[in-house]
Amino acid sequence: MDKLAHLQRLLGYTFKDPALLQLALTHRSASGTNNERLEFLGDSILNHVIAEALFQRLPKAREGDLSRLRASLVKGDTLAEIGRELQLGEYLRLGQGERKSGGHQRGSIIADVLEAVTGAILLDAGVDACRECLLRWFDSRLQGLQPGTVRKDHKTRLQEFLQGRGMALPAYELVAVKGEDHNQQFHIQCVLPAPAGAFPGTGSSRPKAEQAAAQAALEALSNV
Repeated sequence: MDKLAHLQRLLGYTFKDPALLQLALTHRSASGTNNERLEFLGDSILNHVIAEALFQRLPKAREGDLSRLRASLVKGDTLAEIGRELQLGEYLRLGQGERKSGGHQRGSIIADVLEAVTGAILLDAGVDACRECLLRWFDSRLQGLQPGTVRKDHKTRLQEFLQGRGMALPAYELVAVKGEDHNQQFHIQCVLPAPAGAFPGTGSSRPKAEQAAAQAALEALSNV
């Protein structure tokens, strides 16, 4: 059995046009013709399908709870976990530098490829087939979800903390971006009105760095 046939068994889907799967597995470091457009498409249908599933399964959940549950399911870390379960890293097409730096194991790349494969299935067979695959991949994570099972993220908790005390909302400022394109680190500071000050955060993406900075601010304010 060739590698792509084995991957399609893991995905639970056989492509009518295998070139779409090949493209979905091609990182920008390997070719100018790569998976970024498919990633864009997959991200859109993924958010739609998960939102629809939550809406149907949790008829009494409030909008805020549904939004938090969806965010927990479609975030990069969750997508990377599912991508690893599907062994996507073993099938990636990477440039030489990305291969040497361990790109096939990097969570952000695996998450992007899962979105690209989702987009490829959408183009290959349409919405229904794509929905069927996504619900199967996410099944164990959708089972048993209830409002309140996902804790609010640090930025939301910080905002609510400040609002509850009549304080101004924070500003998130980009301080620096360091590292190579394939392994960047974002440095953010969460700026609060005096005398609270500024609190630094670092992450592999700007949203992650902002969450880290908000966490630092929350911890400092909680100790005041």
